[in-house]
Amino acid sequence: MSARCQLTGAEPRFGNTVSHSHRRSRRRFDPNVQRKRYWLPSEGRHVRLTLSTKGIKTVDAIGIETAVARIRARGGKV
Repeated sequence: MSARCQLTGAEPRFGNTVSHSHRRSRRRFDPNVQRKRYWLPSEGRHVRLTLSTKGIKTVDAIGIETAVARIRARGGKV
């Protein structure tokens, strides 16, 4: 599963892990991505979306219909 949110577009960031002695090694900061299933009444079916936790809160605020419309407008497949 790719660490990318379908709604917000959040994807991994890169940086350094800094030890106590201040040595640096590269690391990856992944977004908190969850797979969530929603009922889409207009199509009469469930859709499974890969969303960050911020994306889940956005769906709760704007509704699943609007969220799916935004994903499709970005060129995403639902």
